[in-house]
Amino acid sequence: MRTYISAALSAVLLVLLAVLVPLSALSAWVDLELDDTDRYLAAVSPLASDPDVQDTVATQVTDETMKNIDLGPLQETAAQFLHGTALSFTTTEAFQRAWDGANRAAHQAVTASLRGEDGQAVTVDLAPVLEEVKRELAGSGVPFADRIPVRKTAITVLSADRADDLRSSFRWLRYCSVWPAVATVVLLVLVLGLALVRGGPRAGLTAAAVAGGGLVLGAVLLRIAVAVGRDRVLDEVPGTDRGGAAAVYDAVTASLLTTVWGVLIAGAVLVIAGAAGRVVAARRGVGHRS
Repeated sequence: MRTYISAALSAVLLVLLAVLVPLSALSAWVDLELDDTDRYLAAVSPLASDPDVQDTVATQVTDETMKNIDLGPLQETAAQFLHGTALSFTTTEAFQRAWDGANRAAHQAVTASLRGEDGQAVTVDLAPVLEEVKRELAGSGVPFADRIPVRKTAITVLSADRADDLRSSFRWLRYCSVWPAVATVVLLVLVLGLALVRGGPRAGLTAAAVAGGGLVLGAVLLRIAVAVGRDRVLDEVPGTDRGGAAAVYDAVTASLLTTVWGVLIAGAVLVIAGAAGRVVAARRGVGHRS
């Protein structure tokens, strides 16, 4: 009877940890990173040097400019020249400053969209970037630079429909804050402590192995959640913006992937230590009886 009870408790612990790990990571991520402007900017600022982002910006600049120019047979040649020049500009400090400014505004759009009643598309407005491009290219004597339109030209990173789908989940995660993470740590300490005190070293080792299995399973579920979320978000993004949107998503969720690896390693250590400890204890017990 005691064996069945122990097995049932182990199963409950495994399931609890598998649920708590992704919940803890996601709720803490929403509360501590997604809602914090400085941390959000720290995540996306390096994307100014990301090739996908640079190409997306250069393409947007070229497309918007060429709408105002008609050069007949030289149209394609001029477009290629302008794209190359705009792409070169994306490697400058001026572009980095413009990118940071655009993303500070974008973060306000993220929080407004996920907190509001009616979802709005979350975009990175490239108007400040276009203004810098126009100034730099005109100063360098690039032809047609004066025709670059400085108006709202955005990279979509989250569609309005997808914002509607995600809003209730984000509100719930924001409400949970860091408390699921606290509950996870408390649960681990209590289970391992009680098993060791009431059942002795063998019970403690068994509890450690089971807890480790729960952490590993939770890390796997968290990784799946991040991947599924990526697919869902990018599925609604226009094709021309998808490269830039993917780079932004990956940068913002990078801390979640770090959490996946940290929890996975911790869980694997507990599983290995618990299982190895049980084997060693069993062998010692056999040696003492002989």
